[in-house]
Amino acid sequence: MTDSVIADDRPNGRLEARADGELLGHIQYFVLDEPAPALVPVHTVVEPAHEGKGVAGSLARELYAIAAREGLAVAPLCPYVVRWAAKHPDEAPAAPQDLLDAAKAAVAADPGKW
Repeated sequence: MTDSVIADDRPNGRLEARADGELLGHIQYFVLDEPAPALVPVHTVVEPAHEGKGVAGSLARELYAIAAREGLAVAPLCPYVVRWAAKHPDEAPAAPQDLLDAAKAAVAADPGKW
């Protein structure tokens, strides 16, 4: 990925990658409170001009790093993040099934989270 900055916009549930002020891509997520605090990524979007440059992988890696620093789990619902985590188990610990079930229930109760 080119020189970029990844910033966590927690109030808006977005992890954004930018270079020279230009948005390269983002992960949309929400914070789950119960049964345990977790970050729940629901969408990964990379701007077309930046596809294939490692932006999505860098975002996923940083999401898991943020969670680790904050002592949070990650309960991925985004298909990209699920695949990335499966390929990087050393960086992306698997979420307990009850946490994944709670994340899915939160989305079912509030489709706006999706």
